[in-house]
Amino acid sequence: MGIGSELLGAAVGAGVGAAAKQAEMKNKLKGRTPEQQKIIKYFYGSGGCMKKGMTDEEYESLVMAKAKSIDFKKKALDKIGLDESQVNEVAPIHFEDYWWGDDDRDDGKFYTIRGKDNVWRTSAYQVTWLFFSATQVYVYKYTFNMDEDGKKETTEEYFYKDITNFATTSDTVEQETVGKVSCTGKATYIRTNVEINKFQLSAAGGRLYCAMKRNDYTEKAVQGMKAKLREKKG
Repeated sequence: MGIGSELLGAAVGAGVGAAAKQAEMKNKLKGRTPEQQKIIKYFYGSGGCMKKGMTDEEYESLVMAKAKSIDFKKKALDKIGLDESQVNEVAPIHFEDYWWGDDDRDDGKFYTIRGKDNVWRTSAYQVTWLFFSATQVYVYKYTFNMDEDGKKETTEEYFYKDITNFATTSDTVEQETVGKVSCTGKATYIRTNVEINKFQLSAAGGRLYCAMKRNDYTEKAVQGMKAKLREKKG
């Protein structure tokens, strides 16, 4: 997944493939904006004593600024084609977090890194809004990339009768990420495990996953959805 499949390959361990990684990074920088180039270098571990690279805080700030620059709730309602008065069975719910893929496939469409603060981040971020009418649940997902201009926007709708469960899930996956960066900016890479939290909607036709930070808000939101589903099915 991410940097493990697309960027690092088998070049894991101290000093292994450093020159190849440098060449690979330079190739990824072609055609990118100055900000996107800095972000790509951040995920490759560029920096060290000789050169100041992007910090975890700077990257986080850029992601949050982009996430807040769009009114996703309005965008979702426009995309779904409904007025908020039509979907007020339950107060609208939103989830957001760094994106790790729509399923468990190793699709290599994003970079991953564990920051100095031990927080895992990726080069993609996802915002999800859920709306509830008397008969249906509408889901809007917007995923944007920080290293390029790519984005993905999707909508789904489910009848309560077809939904079997709302849940939070945690998966542990192995990642290859930047380990140490020398004073000259030479990065080495390590394998490590990361726990990924997701929201899961299970229905007769399959499962839908959304990126989600696990906190009091999301836990209460999922419990509220479970209660509404029991009410509708009862």
